[in-house]
Amino acid sequence: MTSSLPMVAPAANLPDKVRIHEVGPRDGLQNEKSTVPTEVKAEFIHRLAGAGLTTIEATSFVHPKWVPQLADAETLFPALQDLGHVNLPVLVPNERGLQRALALGASRLAVFASATESFAKANLNRTVAESLAMFEPVVARAKESGAHVRGYLSMCFGDPWEGAVPVPQVVSAAKSLRDMGCDELSLGDTIGVATPGHVETLLAELNGAGVPTDVVGVHFHDTYGQALANTLAALQHGVTTVDASAGGLGGCPYAKSATGNLATEDLVWMLDGLGIETGVDLGRLSATSAWMADQLGRPSPSRTVRALTHQEQ
Repeated sequence: MTSSLPMVAPAANLPDKVRIHEVGPRDGLQNEKSTVPTEVKAEFIHRLAGAGLTTIEATSFVHPKWVPQLADAETLFPALQDLGHVNLPVLVPNERGLQRALALGASRLAVFASATESFAKANLNRTVAESLAMFEPVVARAKESGAHVRGYLSMCFGDPWEGAVPVPQVVSAAKSLRDMGCDELSLGDTIGVATPGHVETLLAELNGAGVPTDVVGVHFHDTYGQALANTLAALQHGVTTVDASAGGLGGCPYAKSATGNLATEDLVWMLDGLGIETGVDLGRLSATSAWMADQLGRPSPSRTVRALTHQEQ
């Protein structure tokens, strides 16, 4: 691909810079049927950092019984300590997970809540209220340790069991996470059913409830091909943090209709064309995802990776 493409054509009312929260090593690999070797995960994360990503979600300290693909957290996280310039958030499901993460020096932590009762039951075996109550001491202790805490909120736009999710219901759960001390919120379109107007409505309602846009990130899945359109709607609202997964890896082990995450390469292609700074080298990132696809034994679902790889052959 010639370096003159994509042609830069800025649009009005968009941020100058976007921080990409890379979730491939955690959210992507947790959904793999086979376990990826620890050394391959470490190499993947190092290559992502080499491509310019500065926030890379490394792993999860969930019980190995529930997510065996991430059972090597205690081995993997220490292997990343040479990446001092990179934020390496980890998911902590409860106080035990928090203890394990803090013992290894993790300073950026995330909890994972649900906006719907059905998914809270499937994922956490608790009601929404019970799960939020469980997270309160986790967030409090994390904050006492000086950690930055991200609150994931899943099923913000639709639920495979309940269908449409009322916006006030999502706002209430998001505000609870914010009020308990989460520094940042990530709004998850877990099954990929959001549309741009829905995105704008939810963001506006959050603002109206006192949640500022600068603490909000968006996490879109591309089930219906809407992830980039939804991202653009969020950017137009002022959001500057976007979750994405290198090569489009991922889904959700507890929601079978959830397909892959927004591919980081597809996001970077769009942002590069809009003249929005990310700090990411698209060529190195695409090469990294092509390498990871080889490790997994299948082609990357990212359209940009496929296009760039095809043109290099």
